[in-house]
Amino acid sequence: MATHRPRPLRIAFLSEHASPTALLGGQDAGGQNVYVDEVSRALGRLGHAVDVFTRRDRADLPETIDWAPGVRVVNLPVGPPGFLPKDALWPLMPVFRDAVLGFLARDGARPDLIHGNFWMSGWVAVELRRRLGLPVVQIFHAMGLTKRRHQGAADTSPAARVRVERDVTRAVDRLIAQCPAERAELVEDYGADPARVAIIPSGVDPTLFAPLDRAEARRRIGLDTADPLVVYVGRLLPRKDVRNLVRALALLVRQTHLPVRLLVVGGETVEPDPRATPEIGALQCLAAELGVADRVIFTGKRQPRELAAYYSAGDVVATTPWYEPFGLTPLEAMACGRPVIGSAVGGITFTVRHGETGFLVPPRAPEALARRLAQVLTDPALAARLGRAARSRVARDFTWERVGTRTAALYAALLAERARGGEPAPRATLARVAERTGRA
Repeated sequence: MATHRPRPLRIAFLSEHASPTALLGGQDAGGQNVYVDEVSRALGRLGHAVDVFTRRDRADLPETIDWAPGVRVVNLPVGPPGFLPKDALWPLMPVFRDAVLGFLARDGARPDLIHGNFWMSGWVAVELRRRLGLPVVQIFHAMGLTKRRHQGAADTSPAARVRVERDVTRAVDRLIAQCPAERAELVEDYGADPARVAIIPSGVDPTLFAPLDRAEARRRIGLDTADPLVVYVGRLLPRKDVRNLVRALALLVRQTHLPVRLLVVGGETVEPDPRATPEIGALQCLAAELGVADRVIFTGKRQPRELAAYYSAGDVVATTPWYEPFGLTPLEAMACGRPVIGSAVGGITFTVRHGETGFLVPPRAPEALARRLAQVLTDPALAARLGRAARSRVARDFTWERVGTRTAALYAALLAERARGGEPAPRATLARVAERTGRA
């Protein structure tokens, strides 16, 4: 009996500030870049065609790049061809919308569906939905109300963000939440229909992030020590609260006399530079003040292909932000077979299972973090058990292949629902819409 396979789809990914190409060393690359890259690749492997529409941020970038099998990156001439902080892009979104319409008209390949990433691309997605009648799936990656709640005056988001998020939430066909906490935000803070919210967490590549022997991993990264090692990998921003790790390290040393060290991997440059990454300077000053400067090692930025060795070099990985929408680094560490101690916020409460794959601690609580670090570092059997369970959990629930399959299934269900409901035909062809936009 033949197996029915869903027909291949053409999908327009909108990601105004986060291009897959930025993963090769661009500024401000983070979890959204990884998500767009990996999910588009996974959909391509399933036979779908994905065009990732993003803003051209370098003058030498061609309009289209064949990025992976089934995946093109479309670099749109929106604003100056250089780096702009994402919060500066909101006034450019009408231009971004028109550039997408213009490309679609020239290309002649009509998408079956639009997948918006972040709130600004969500606005563009809704605009395209109105003009072309295409269904929209939206993922926000972070919610403005939650960011404002946690960051207060430090939140640099445009004033329109929350209003736009509410409008997008009401207008799109489906919403993707990466964890139960984000689903609750969408339903409780934004009034989303629970039936239209699907939880599809992000993932990792378990072949790229795989366990290495600890001694071999330390040899590879040039770390000549057998001392107990706590590892942090991630962006160096105040909200990531690596200062909490430094304070916990000082407490741990004072209370246990363990010869423990902290390895901090991240920053804007390959060599740790406090001028390029001010948080490094703040952490260096704090470590000196607490008497542990000689126990904190900074390595600077590393590419994803290098990170497995850094995770595997540690006895435990710690990440204790006070605000984190989802967080990929706990999953990467778990895939490398290392226990994770994380703060009980956002997606970390979903990915790290307390007492099974690591431990959850309150944010901004160095005493609690120090106690859990001591527990893991002084009990190798516990650390090994947690690490094995962590690797198994990732392989079972958090691979990009699984994310791609679940996302494709969401698309198929949405399109089938629209077909059954007799959705009206689009009001205009791509060419006519682009022509009208050009006259506007």
